[in-house]
Amino acid sequence: MTTNTVRFAAVGLDHAHIHGQIAGLIAAGAEFVAMATEDPAAAIAVQVRERYPDVPVVDDPAELIARDGIDLIVTAAVPDRRGPIAVAALRAGKDVVTDKPGCVSFAQLEEIEKAVAESGRFWSVTFSERFEVRSAVKAGELVREGRIGTVVQTIGLGPHRIGDRGHLGGGAGRPDWFYDKNRYGGILVDIASHQIDQFLYYTGSRTAEVVASSVGNFANPDKPGLQDFGDLLIRSENAQGYIRVDWYTPDGLPTWGDGRLMILGTEGYIELRKYVDIAGRPGTDHVFLVNHEGMEYIDCADVQLTYYADLVNDVRDRTSTAAPQEHTFETMRLALTAQQQAVIRGAAE
Repeated sequence: MTTNTVRFAAVGLDHAHIHGQIAGLIAAGAEFVAMATEDPAAAIAVQVRERYPDVPVVDDPAELIARDGIDLIVTAAVPDRRGPIAVAALRAGKDVVTDKPGCVSFAQLEEIEKAVAESGRFWSVTFSERFEVRSAVKAGELVREGRIGTVVQTIGLGPHRIGDRGHLGGGAGRPDWFYDKNRYGGILVDIASHQIDQFLYYTGSRTAEVVASSVGNFANPDKPGLQDFGDLLIRSENAQGYIRVDWYTPDGLPTWGDGRLMILGTEGYIELRKYVDIAGRPGTDHVFLVNHEGMEYIDCADVQLTYYADLVNDVRDRTSTAAPQEHTFETMRLALTAQQQAVIRGAAE
């Protein structure tokens, strides 16, 4: 490994996940050298400039992408712009870290795969519901230790709140693109990519097939471009999975979503209550394990999150420790397939 500091720029500041991406890279020792975005007036872009007032702002995103002396481009642009930004950065010799979804069409994914192959650089999608969640990291350790035998199924639930107390500062002031399916990609691409990533990871599956999928708009008929519900069945050679995502989190819940994951093994099971344990223990990252030895509640306070440190090392060492490239490609391929094949119900377009 070289001792050179990894230098990164943020291009596209439209989703609040950019805050965690920038902070994570800085905490891992990377240097934040510049930022640019296509909509400087966007609320998140204003927040980033206020949070990092000493970081230069570049008017032209294309110029920043092409600039020498930058190792990595991170983006949380409007979802339909993430693919083109990634391709431009890869072709400019930069590694890329993008918010999910990493792209919104098969054409974009094909262009990204081609650019990765030709450039020798990597494209990492920040599946934060695994990479940035201590209970999810702990569950991976427990599975690898064989605590529940061979994993044969996962059930992943990804509810979100759409209103004033929405996820990461969203709410009534959400931008127009949030309600435009062509821009955010559809609910299975946008949200369920998280749960698809987790299915592949916990079951050890390199590839899978979408058995069935559906999307709908049942609560927001005045916004037909919004899909507020989606689900899918997924299957690999060794495991099965069910995924449900929605925008129905009620205001009575003290957080943006009661995200859960159930991992079923041949000798036990694990349940994750990631963000809240309703009418139970306070705080986040609740892990419950049941096997032949009994029932166990596991504290995740000391679990280390390594995604951003691994990314920085991958840039320096040309390794693939944060997430295998083929895993990222397969996750997005499956999300796009589920979205394309989905039965449309309710008022959804």
